[in-house]
Amino acid sequence: MSGRARRGYPVTAWSTVNSLGTSTEQVVAALRAGRAALTAPPMGAPMQTVCGVVDDELPALPRELERFDSRNSRFVQRALAEIETALDGARERWGPKRVGICVGSSTAAMDKIEDAYGIHAETGSLPSGFDVFLSGSFDGLVQILCALTGLKGPAAAISNACASSGKAFASAQRWLDAGVVDAVLVGGADSLCQITLRGFRSLGLLSGEPTRPFSSQRRGINIGEGSAFALLEREGEGPRLLGAGESGDAHHMTTPDPEGRGARRSMEAAISDAGVSAVEIDYVNAHGTGTAFNDAMEARAIRAALGAEADPIVVSTKGYVGHTLGAAGAIEAVFVLESLQNGWIPGSVGADPLDPEIGLNVPTVAVDADVRVALSNSFAFGGSNVSLVFGAPA
Repeated sequence: MSGRARRGYPVTAWSTVNSLGTSTEQVVAALRAGRAALTAPPMGAPMQTVCGVVDDELPALPRELERFDSRNSRFVQRALAEIETALDGARERWGPKRVGICVGSSTAAMDKIEDAYGIHAETGSLPSGFDVFLSGSFDGLVQILCALTGLKGPAAAISNACASSGKAFASAQRWLDAGVVDAVLVGGADSLCQITLRGFRSLGLLSGEPTRPFSSQRRGINIGEGSAFALLEREGEGPRLLGAGESGDAHHMTTPDPEGRGARRSMEAAISDAGVSAVEIDYVNAHGTGTAFNDAMEARAIRAALGAEADPIVVSTKGYVGHTLGAAGAIEAVFVLESLQNGWIPGSVGADPLDPEIGLNVPTVAVDADVRVALSNSFAFGGSNVSLVFGAPA
């Protein structure tokens, strides 16, 4: 495993902000209670749908960083505040130049760019002080992370649609394997914007009602927003990132391969990289978007990748927060880490009645379980797939 110990890399801290709450504690409480948080879309959305909207009452960035201020940056600041002590410890333990940052995003703060160009259309001028690169680009996202954390190691943003922050974990693992760093702050952040909502509607994928992954009555996707971060270290205590696998469908720009061959390859690669067997997988956090094609494809791929002898619990958590796009891989990784740490799995809200063609063990309420090994999937437009394998604390 390229110099990586079989025990993997410990995740020593994690946090998330999404529609379930502005603290990890609030989010976990809602998950355990089976309480979804899908509400009306942002003002100006000309369609019937529901979205996973984060509470707007988050504090602005400090004055010295106000040029970066946006809803997306406020999600980031809030999530980082929860793990500040752990970040301080990593910076002291390894040195700031040996701690990297790898973050995924699909649209970042595109809503701020939309607002600025709306003003330009009306007045002929952009808002005073507006800078498209600092306010809404992925470079701006990396800069704000560096400024808020004081980390000085390699820093990168990955934008690969809905696989973005899942791929950030895979990249962070490679950095650690190669000895480039001793710790990595991994995560993702995305905010709701009109481009995303209108784009999914134009594809006929947007549901007007709460999404119902794996249900026979599923009608499509809901869009969400939020951020999540995890601190991976070469040494330490906590659940572990054991392996990662990536693949490409080479099938279609927006439709998955119906046989799930690319998804299957990413899962098989992750399981192999982790050095575990398919029957050891206790829990699969599915990509599970709630569309007819995705859920059917993923179910086939899971059955094929894990084999007939495996019987993991399979859950989609998008019924709680919607599809958080580039942040989904990181947010769902946090959900998985909570399961590994605390011995329970959330219910797949909205899945009842289960589509009989799915053929998987999909609970609709939270269950207590001794989760030792978990698999988390993120599949993106363009057939870009990533699967992550996490293990319980050593």
